[in-house]
Amino acid sequence: MKSWPIVAIAASAMAAGAAFYLSRQQTPPPVAAVATEAPAAQLVATLPSFQLGDRDGQLKSLQDWPNQALIVNFWATWCAPCRREIPLLQQLQRDHGPEGFQVIGVAVDFRDKVLAYADEMQIEYPLLIGEQEALDAAAAFGVEAVGFPFTVFSDRQGRIVTAHMGELTAAQAGLILDAVRKVNSGLATPEAVRADLATALARLPDSPAAGE
Repeated sequence: MKSWPIVAIAASAMAAGAAFYLSRQQTPPPVAAVATEAPAAQLVATLPSFQLGDRDGQLKSLQDWPNQALIVNFWATWCAPCRREIPLLQQLQRDHGPEGFQVIGVAVDFRDKVLAYADEMQIEYPLLIGEQEALDAAAAFGVEAVGFPFTVFSDRQGRIVTAHMGELTAAQAGLILDAVRKVNSGLATPEAVRADLATALARLPDSPAAGE
């Protein structure tokens, strides 16, 4: 996708800023504003194994939600697009949880700030929380530069279908979930749905690739 090099540079700077913020607790870094699908060639094939503390401080991994199609959302309390995205993620969990989709929020932030914000927003889906270790978890998905928000979609077998960097819209989420359903049903592999999915996403009016 033509916009990716620009996004990669912005996301790289943002990730470096995030590390600085977490270590110095100063002004939050800027957030990459352009959304894109992460290049499939860079993504790992299956959900990586890592452990982060949940709200109660218990270590959890993505493998603790077996047979679920995961929506793994990396975010931070200082990230404005992340905050805007949370109501949509809440709605996705309510609407599609019964059919086997599970939203997991991975907060790259200080635990006390995450817990306070989660209570304020009444976040219902599970949260995993970390600082540098959460940044490392994001990098484990294979993307060279990670910006926030960053959302990974897997099928029930833990195979990664796609990853979206930037604020997710309801229209984008609908197309991606349809692709995951096709993979879950055995009608296609993750690799087979990606090209059609990228084309469909690019045609959306609010997609940065629309009109290119």
